[in-house]
Amino acid sequence: MPTWTALTTLIGKAPAERLGTALEELDEAPTGVGVFEVEDGSGLWEVGAYFTDPPDETALMLLASAFGAKPFNISELPETDWVAHVRRELAPVEAGRFFVYGSHDVDKVPTGKHALLIEAAMAFGTGHHGTTLGCLRALDRLADAGFVGQSVVDIGCGTAVLAMGAAAIWPDPVMASDIDAQAVEVAEANLAANGMRDRVRVVEAAGFDHPDLSGPYDLIFANILKGPLIALAPDLSARLGDGGYAILSGILNEQADAVLEIYVGCGNNLVHREQIGDWTTLTLQKSHN
Repeated sequence: MPTWTALTTLIGKAPAERLGTALEELDEAPTGVGVFEVEDGSGLWEVGAYFTDPPDETALMLLASAFGAKPFNISELPETDWVAHVRRELAPVEAGRFFVYGSHDVDKVPTGKHALLIEAAMAFGTGHHGTTLGCLRALDRLADAGFVGQSVVDIGCGTAVLAMGAAAIWPDPVMASDIDAQAVEVAEANLAANGMRDRVRVVEAAGFDHPDLSGPYDLIFANILKGPLIALAPDLSARLGDGGYAILSGILNEQADAVLEIYVGCGNNLVHREQIGDWTTLTLQKSHN
């Protein structure tokens, strides 16, 4: 599948972050947005977006003009064998009691860990990214504190690694959803590879827009982007039972306060906050009514 990139630069962190947020809210939303400082002392920030279809050049031109950025440089990336690339480049990941690995590293699985086999594929969530790693660590902390999830859902599940992590340590079945049909297929394949098809059910849905995702839940994972997280806040909080937990990520460090403010306003309290690289993971608990 081809991928298009749109890159620009502008002066200042705050304008760059605002432009990143505006990109997330395009009608044809990108699959990912990044905001990074150009580390040359120039004060420039780079804002980039990835698209699976050619982006709307007029919309990007208007955004660049509105935020005082240079015109977007739009290019199509060459086809890449991402499966082979991931197998070459990604080593196994340990996150507390969890060990995430590919089939090429089956000989490295240690004893005493919950091993999660994730095949290299075009779906988000191999455990190497700071967001997925942060969520697995948050899950590990909750389990260490004695929490046992009896009704768990993973929204925007990608590879389903988080749903499988919960299913590996607790007896009750886990729900998972993703808006992308390809991600659902990848998740199903990973469940089969881990012998968890009867432990985790995956449905194709945007957020909780499915009749089988009504809740209430005592643990909700949502490892997505800032914009969708904020939009999802009222719905997610309504489906979280009193005293239940939400583990949120896909949040740049600079965005975390804004996301936290929205979720606190929906009746949740911060339990833990962790930064891994550029990314923040929030663990929240819904207030008891």
